[in-house]
Amino acid sequence: MDRKNALNDKILLSVEKPARYTGGEINSVMKDKDKVDIRFAMCFPDVYEIGMSHLGLQIIYTLLNNRDDIWCERVFSVWPDLHNIMKADNIPLFALESQDPIKDFDFLGITLQYEMAYTNVLQVLDLAGIPFNASDRTDADPIVIGGGPCAYNPEPLADFFDMFYIGEGETVYYALMDLYKEHKKSGGSKMDFLIAASQIPGIYVPMLYEVSYKEDGTIGSFRPKAEYADTVPETIIKQVVSDMSFEMYPENPVVPYVQATQDRAVLEIQRGCIRGCRFCQAGYIYRPFRTRSLEALKKYAEKIIANTGYEEISLSSLSSSDCPFLGDLLDFLIKEFHENKVNVSLPSLRIDEFSLDIMSKVQDVKKSSLTFAPEAGTQRMRNVINKGITEEDIMDGSEKAFLGGWNKVKLYFMLGLPGETEEDIKGIADVAENIAELYYDTVPKEQRMGKVAITISTSFFIPKPFTPFQWEPMYKPEVYLEKAALLNETVKSKLNKKSIKYNWHDAKTSVIEGLLAKGDRRICEVISKVYEKGGFYDAWTEHFDYDRWLEACDEAGVDMDFFVYRRRSLDEILPWDFINIGVTKKFMLKEYDNSLKEIVTPNCAEKCSGCGAGCFGGGICIENKN
Repeated sequence: MDRKNALNDKILLSVEKPARYTGGEINSVMKDKDKVDIRFAMCFPDVYEIGMSHLGLQIIYTLLNNRDDIWCERVFSVWPDLHNIMKADNIPLFALESQDPIKDFDFLGITLQYEMAYTNVLQVLDLAGIPFNASDRTDADPIVIGGGPCAYNPEPLADFFDMFYIGEGETVYYALMDLYKEHKKSGGSKMDFLIAASQIPGIYVPMLYEVSYKEDGTIGSFRPKAEYADTVPETIIKQVVSDMSFEMYPENPVVPYVQATQDRAVLEIQRGCIRGCRFCQAGYIYRPFRTRSLEALKKYAEKIIANTGYEEISLSSLSSSDCPFLGDLLDFLIKEFHENKVNVSLPSLRIDEFSLDIMSKVQDVKKSSLTFAPEAGTQRMRNVINKGITEEDIMDGSEKAFLGGWNKVKLYFMLGLPGETEEDIKGIADVAENIAELYYDTVPKEQRMGKVAITISTSFFIPKPFTPFQWEPMYKPEVYLEKAALLNETVKSKLNKKSIKYNWHDAKTSVIEGLLAKGDRRICEVISKVYEKGGFYDAWTEHFDYDRWLEACDEAGVDMDFFVYRRRSLDEILPWDFINIGVTKKFMLKEYDNSLKEIVTPNCAEKCSGCGAGCFGGGICIENKN
């Protein structure tokens, strides 16, 4: 097919990393646009290197392009240098494969992976020439659909999207596309299609619903508008893949020309998590716990490496240690790829189950630092958050790591957790110090590979929707920084302080993330005003401006204290209550109560706690009953 670059050579030579915008990569899909019925632009609203590292985008790309009647292309946020040129020269945002303007497509699908990319959603719409508000669009505009983990509270973006897909993409996308084809043939209006689409399970069309507020600012009601009450569902049920082994998987992923942030093949071994950490949104929204079969994973691994030439393969999941056949899978991968020097990386391992056997298998190919996530510095606090590991587990896992030849350890913690005390904060430094001492006690001097190097990283706790902590408030930035300063001082007082490095997240960014995570429709205006003031790429420290967000809140009449620093009433209607993730609110309340009592809830493999996710009829919930 004829294909002309949307950007001329002069522009491409004037911007950083022009290969971000040219397309034509290995395994990218080219079709004749005149021979397809639906054109779908799949967008990751961040820079190319990050978007191309995202497995979900590759899955939807593969899923849609597997049909002859659909052509799915990719589009990403452009970097500020090109953004300015496109605005000045009126160049419309384009898809990589065809280089055609996004405005010519039937659908613009935007994956919402993290809240700080919300301003980039408006950048994409702006450069594409699509009106920000769904209510201002015509039948000629693409249908804008959002999905991903942040779609589980779609309300802060409700004005900007025609629809949201709540759940896993493999389930009802084909039904949605078939409905659209019928709609195109019949010549119906966009509104006709949106009303019909709202009846497909998992599809939420914000403009068909209305919200009322009480005098105190809390939500009074959330329901379908009166004229749609008989056709639109009151509750949106998330969509779940029951059998992970037979779903389409990207065996020919697009290989980027520019080095991606995660420059490796990705093998998704399972979804969901059995652990139930009370701060972890992913652990609840992706229930039930489901694994792909060992045979399917072997096949995928062979094909992906053969089709890409990657030198590393990463096992993707929320907790890889919980995979029942992890050892067998690693044996296969190392045997299969060792001669070709393909490295196997293992994120998401639990410190209490990180066996010497597993470590020794991986280190045969490449040895790097080990990453553990105790999350809290004292046993009391770990019980509050239901982390389910003890100090003994941490030390035992570290000892095995040191005996296996490692001397670099990364430790992840959170500050500002509910009920946190100074003792809990100082306990983080104690954990690092104890691990450092253990290294010198465990490894004989002649066998050491230099000094032990321990890196502590702390993020600031953000109470996310669909977690037992969703009612909790956040702290103001200065309080978070006081906590980080206390920890920093404590680290510096330790005997092994030279072996311990401490990094902490930006507190102001965390607070804005909390606003976007827990907000309702009133936040849409704030996001619009931030973008109007020049704000986008807020996930990037160098582009984030806290004062710009505060100004936008003031102008929109949004009170930060109300959304971020207020403990929510347990009987309050939450902005995301209309979504059914399977896990019941009754269970969340029970878990919240357990956190106050410092009670640990057994993981799903040990005992079913009746969270409700069994309603989806698959995964560990069903397997444990058989």
